[in-house]
Amino acid sequence: MGTPPRDVTGSPSLATVACNAVSSGYRGKRVLEGITFEIREPAIYVVLGPNGAGKTTLFRTMAGILRLYSGSVLIDGHPIEEQATKDRLHFLSHIDGLPDGLRVEEALRLYGSVEGADEADVERVLGLLEIEPLRTRFVSELSAGQKKRVAIARIFLRERDVYLLDEPTANLDPKVASEIRDLILRLSRDRVVLYSSHNLFEAREIGTYVLAIKSGRLSRFGRISEMRPTKYQVGVRVVRGEQSLPPEKKRGEYYVYELAGPEEVAGLMKELVGKGVQVREVKEMSNPLEDLFS
Repeated sequence: MGTPPRDVTGSPSLATVACNAVSSGYRGKRVLEGITFEIREPAIYVVLGPNGAGKTTLFRTMAGILRLYSGSVLIDGHPIEEQATKDRLHFLSHIDGLPDGLRVEEALRLYGSVEGADEADVERVLGLLEIEPLRTRFVSELSAGQKKRVAIARIFLRERDVYLLDEPTANLDPKVASEIRDLILRLSRDRVVLYSSHNLFEAREIGTYVLAIKSGRLSRFGRISEMRPTKYQVGVRVVRGEQSLPPEKKRGEYYVYELAGPEEVAGLMKELVGKGVQVREVKEMSNPLEDLFS
């Protein structure tokens, strides 16, 4: 079954992934229409869109769970309908679906028996995901963040060329969400990872590329670093020196400045310090990726 297990932090995936005019949905109702893109570079690709845009439908279609109405999904030119192609991909649903009645190590062994993984793989992911202390605890006893770590451990029991991670930080508190993102960044190095999110700031934090979906259609595909905003605002909260700042810029606790982009923040800070302003906090008030959905 599959390929021999390897350390997931090892050699890079060289898989190419292509969606060609993909249309799909549920019970004859189309959710996706004409989605076309090609991935040739290992990286994290954030599939970005508001709730209901079609992100989960795209992942289910790419994983071969949903039938294509038209178009094709290919990995290295092979259609996703072929079992050998499906075996090169792993899909992490936003619903963890872990068995509450099993202990963590029991659950991983169960998944391992399906995946063709062995005891060494179970031990490896327990260490890799830093969940060894949880191994004898029942899944029902875990926090949301701990369950997410176990769910991620499951998909890394066996190496795949392509990973689809459907909103892996949904419903987690900010600290745990940040830990999960750091974990995914580490584990997915040099692999093709599609990571869905409706969070604009999260996309900038974790992704190299963004695929923006709006109303079931692909509205943008490109490098996040190359996407320039039409408007970029930062809020500055100060300790002292307010008398040097224009009162018309104040909104609540922040003085809001509109800049050309993040690269101008350092210059603004230098200007304010030169006026005797002591800055407590600088906060983005708008995200450059908002333009994708305007």
